[in-house]
Formats: sequence, C-alpha cells, structure tokens
Amino acid sequence: MSRPAVFAAAVLALALSTSACTPLTSYSGFQAIEAKPADMKVGQDSKSTLMEKLGSPSAVSTFDQNTWYYISQTTDRVAFYMPRVIKRDVVAIKFNPADEKVASVNTYTLKDGKVIAYNGRETPTRGREMTILEQLLGNVGRGGMLPQDDEAPGQRPGERR
Repeated sequence: MSRPAVFAAAVLALALSTSACTPLTSYSGFQAIEAKPADMKVGQDSKSTLMEKLGSPSAVSTFDQNTWYYISQTTDRVAFYMPRVIKRDVVAIKFNPADEKVASVNTYTLKDGKVIAYNGRETPTRGREMTILEQLLGNVGRGGMLPQDDEAPGQRPGERR
C-alpha cells in the first residue's frame, strides 16, 4: 500500500470514529412557527385568538381549565449515553374566567424545575407468588383437568343426559 493511501485510510478512520461522538439534538413539544407563547399580550388576546395564533396547548391544567401550558424541550444524545435535557421552556398562560382574556403569561425554564425523589417501593399484592415449577405442577394429583363423575365435557352444570 502506498503512503498516500495509508494516510487517506487513517484520516477516514479518524473521521468515522469522531462522527460517532457527535451529539444528536432532538426537539420535542410545542414548536413556535409564527408566534411565540411568551409574546401574547395580557388583556388583549383571548382563548380564540390564542388558538388561531398558536394552536392547541400542550396541556391544560387539571384543576383550572383556564390555565394553558405550551411546553417545548431540546435534548442531546451522545453515542450510547442517556439523553441530556439542554433546554426546556414551559409557558403558562392563565385566562380571566369572566371574559376569557389573557390574565398572565409566565415562562418557566429548566432552572425553575425541581428534582423529585420518587419512592421506588411497590405496594404488595394479596396472595403469594408461585415459582414456575409450582405453576407447571400445581394441578398434578388434584384432578383439575379431568371432568367430575356427574358432569361430562360440554355439559352445563346441573344438566343430566
């Protein structure tokens, strides 16, 4: 092999190995096309104008139907590592219930989020867990597969032939 061919192969191998470490950026949630949720004007815009400008919200508050959320998130993933959230925007738009005009527009970012410690314990269910062997051999000797003397297969209970 000639010297330029070896050099070209080495450069190609180096380019391929470094391209595997390039982060893949993905965007999810609400994507602002023509108007941004944070640009909505308090007291001027209503629910109907918001639907025209932005479309339907990402989520509506469970306890207050007059609060809409527009949520967007940007994540990076490098090779086989877990995705990392780079940017998260949550715009909460609250409406006045009387006239359905925008009462407030609040923007929350990734810095405003809180880490919640979930409890990993499970609630035990009633009964006991059976092993595979107990499940396979559980009916052996009980006669559960054979019909009783007074009933034939395909016969309704209490019906005699």
